[in-house]
Amino acid sequence: MTNAFAPRSTEFEDDAFDLDMGYARPGGAVVQPFPGAEATPSAAVTPPHEPLQFTPPAQVAAAGPGTAMAPSVVTAAVVPGFNPVGEMIAQAGAALGPVASDVAVPRIAIHVFAERQDTLAAAERAGQDRRMSRATTQVRVGGVPAAVETYRHEPTPPLIVVESTGDPMTLLAEIDALAEVCDAGTKVVVIAPTNDILLYRELTRRGVSEYLVAPIQPLQLIAAIGGLFNDPAQPFVGRTIAFVGARGGAGSSSVAHNTAYAMSERIGANTVIVDYDLPFGTAGLDFNQDPLSGVADALTQPDRLDPVLLDRMMVRCTDKLSLFAAPATLEGDWDVSPEAFEEVTTQIRGTAPFVVLDLPHLWSGWMRRSLIAADEVVVVATPDLASLRNAKNMIDLIKSGRPNDAPPRLVLNQVGVPGRPEIPAKEFGNALGVHPSLIIPFDPKTFGSAANNGQMILDLNGKSKAGEAFQTLAQIVSRRELPMLAGPKGAKPAGKSIFGGLFKKKG
Repeated sequence: MTNAFAPRSTEFEDDAFDLDMGYARPGGAVVQPFPGAEATPSAAVTPPHEPLQFTPPAQVAAAGPGTAMAPSVVTAAVVPGFNPVGEMIAQAGAALGPVASDVAVPRIAIHVFAERQDTLAAAERAGQDRRMSRATTQVRVGGVPAAVETYRHEPTPPLIVVESTGDPMTLLAEIDALAEVCDAGTKVVVIAPTNDILLYRELTRRGVSEYLVAPIQPLQLIAAIGGLFNDPAQPFVGRTIAFVGARGGAGSSSVAHNTAYAMSERIGANTVIVDYDLPFGTAGLDFNQDPLSGVADALTQPDRLDPVLLDRMMVRCTDKLSLFAAPATLEGDWDVSPEAFEEVTTQIRGTAPFVVLDLPHLWSGWMRRSLIAADEVVVVATPDLASLRNAKNMIDLIKSGRPNDAPPRLVLNQVGVPGRPEIPAKEFGNALGVHPSLIIPFDPKTFGSAANNGQMILDLNGKSKAGEAFQTLAQIVSRRELPMLAGPKGAKPAGKSIFGGLFKKKG
């Protein structure tokens, strides 16, 4: 995805922007900002395969020693990387952040039988994660014997996760007993402390779908479960980046649209903007497009959506940027169910690697669910007391609803309005517990001209401080670098990198 930045001593060159302090370690050295770029696998990974069916021990015995009953399984890839949001989030999120963000767990029942306290805690946190919101998870104590006793009297769910702390021979005997009480088609994930390839192969022969080595992290378990129920018809699931304003007039829509444009035109990533402000959305105006009722039509018929219909509803602004514009009319009441918003967002995620959600400044059930379900949340605030209060409420709620994710990013907009008393950025961030990822200076001439002309800041004045800010924010939320262009004297960046304009070498 990205190349690591070489650590070097730095100092601020311009106060127009503020760097997320999560990117810097004590001592001033700049470190790798994106999870997974310095990844070193902590477990062996085998090629992907079709999910396995649980095989009764009688069939294993009949096949004879050394006979493969099913293809080998995939061990969950543990990819640790630098996570800039703190120690606890680093332990949980950095391990599988890039992998778990693409996981979609279907509406299934999952039973977990754990023996270790840390496994119980990890399973409970995984069950509360936003990626598991559609699944029903039950966590029980007792390991494999408890599972065997339970399923003597009740049917098995689609997925069973069992833990064993015994030796390999004991584990194999327990798995044989479990197979006798399992229904056909049940998938089984085994957690054990032994990192043994021979045990792994023997469990594979018995039809175990997944084997994890304890101790495990919540995102590791989520990624393993999602991998078992992957839909091969879906080539990828795009990342959703939700932008929301802490108060009316904070400029959240302008930040969302310009960041999405920078992601598509400067980084070169296919991006879709979804304007969910149905009565007052400005995406059509900002891109000088006739506002079709794309989002409204999709929300009224979410069950009929398919790739062909979605393509007809979208407006293509550039080769890499598409727009789901809001109708921007008051003719309807727009009473749409939260399930419809969730289904439309899920369908749109299959159309592009990045989906930018432009959320209105209101509070409802679908807004709460959209913020918690997003892969990345950006709260746009102005440096005043009302924004501080609202931003704190939003960030606290999002943190509690996303315990295994990085906290929302904070963008301070319209900083430096002449004559207006402002809360300093440092105090603003300290009060929220989230350092501002970016500070965008007040520039009414540039923003006003862009809005009136239906242009983006990068087209109007890409070298302005605001233009550089949006390129920086695009790199932060997409976790990608600006492409390099070859020149007569070697490769040069097409635009400033994520740290461009922020630092300079000390003399």
